[in-house]
Amino acid sequence: MVTSALSLVLWMALLFQDRPSRAPDVFYVPTPPAVVEAMLKMANVSSSDVVYDLGCGDGRIPIAAAQKYGARGIGIDIDPARIAEAKENAKAAGVTDKVTFLEQDLFTSDFSNATVVTLYLLPSLNQKLMPKLKAELKPGTRIVSHAFDMGPEWPPEQKQEVEGKTIYYWTIK
Repeated sequence: MVTSALSLVLWMALLFQDRPSRAPDVFYVPTPPAVVEAMLKMANVSSSDVVYDLGCGDGRIPIAAAQKYGARGIGIDIDPARIAEAKENAKAAGVTDKVTFLEQDLFTSDFSNATVVTLYLLPSLNQKLMPKLKAELKPGTRIVSHAFDMGPEWPPEQKQEVEGKTIYYWTIK
């Protein structure tokens, strides 16, 4: 009886091992390469930057920051399948020495050492995240969001259209 209960527990653990600790807040939609490039350019990324991508999906933004600019990149995503994919993509790109991917909830993660933060979240999530960004990031930290702003309480300093997509830029004061 104990062995069959243990077998069931092990089977359930295997079945659910690649599921997030809670449901992701958004569906994963990859950022087009031209938008990734424009976001990094808008943020003026350099080799001295630490770029955090909140809701990193397949890791394309931290990987591009490392490849093109020599920046360190950290991707945070709640979905273990996305984190596994991001790690494989970093390996294939040859940047595992420059990028790290963390399976975490971005609302409880520590990203206070970021110099650049990138986002592709829904407006409601950006607004929910805004107080954390303002409270925990150092002055001068640049934030770039694909598609969605932070609402009327925090208008962007810059806005740009890239292949029909909008990107927004803020600086922590």
